[in-house]
Amino acid sequence: MEQSSKAPRQAHTAKDIAADFRAKITGPNREYEPGEQLPAARKLAKELGVQLLTVQSAYSQLRDEGLVLTQQGRGTFVRDPSVPLGTEPGSSPAFTALAAELSSIHEALRLVGERLDRLEHLVGNETPPVQ
Repeated sequence: MEQSSKAPRQAHTAKDIAADFRAKITGPNREYEPGEQLPAARKLAKELGVQLLTVQSAYSQLRDEGLVLTQQGRGTFVRDPSVPLGTEPGSSPAFTALAAELSSIHEALRLVGERLDRLEHLVGNETPPVQ
């Protein structure tokens, strides 16, 4: 069977497969651009002679690092780094939770800023008492 030109060669562990794809996604000689689909996990496992779980684990590592998105029934795709982490379907649950928490913090800071503006307006140019 002929190996795909984009499939990793001689990678046998999930860590090896993830490292190979990481280089192909982020390295200077990038082979995968944002939005491009990685090989189907079953096909890649067969080509590499490894268990499906090994490839799935490798893809999971890349997803946890924010490099790829997994869309059930569609596949695994290189994530667009210009889109905020955790906001697109198929994001890592950790990044999705982080994005929600950051959004909540941003809103709280906005409200504190508005309150500070109102207080400064009320106080105006009065000098605070010296103690």
